[in-house]
Amino acid sequence: MQIGDKAPELLGHDENGQTVTLSQFKGQKLVLYFYPKDNTSGCTAEACSIRDNYAALRRKGYAVVGVSVDSPESHVRFKKKHALPFTLIADTSHELVEQMGVWAEKSMYGRKYMGTLRTTFIIDENGVIEDIIQPRQIKTKSHGEQLLAR
Repeated sequence: MQIGDKAPELLGHDENGQTVTLSQFKGQKLVLYFYPKDNTSGCTAEACSIRDNYAALRRKGYAVVGVSVDSPESHVRFKKKHALPFTLIADTSHELVEQMGVWAEKSMYGRKYMGTLRTTFIIDENGVIEDIIQPRQIKTKSHGEQLLAR
């Protein structure tokens, strides 16, 4: 997906098994952020930074949805442990991460594997991608502030 593209209508299912669609956010901007794994240091720092800035993001008209390939049960625990006020999509089928182009080969300590590239899409009130924050641009400890500064 690129800036100017329409985001997919079906975003997936949240931590409670409820269907999440793009049209549910019509009339507001959407921060759709993809992260690799619940309860890892970088992903926890990122989620908590967004949580800490959530009220300010809402005042600016943003809804927030996080996405990883973790299970709904993992998301429930992650949300509860860190008091996250926003929806988390459990993309266990990898459908959304693949559609959005954030499922890719990664490498750690010389080992290659498939995983989610930490990426944030800013989607406008009409469902069109207006900005993309690439993996190397995201500062996990201050991602909430990054979003507010845009």
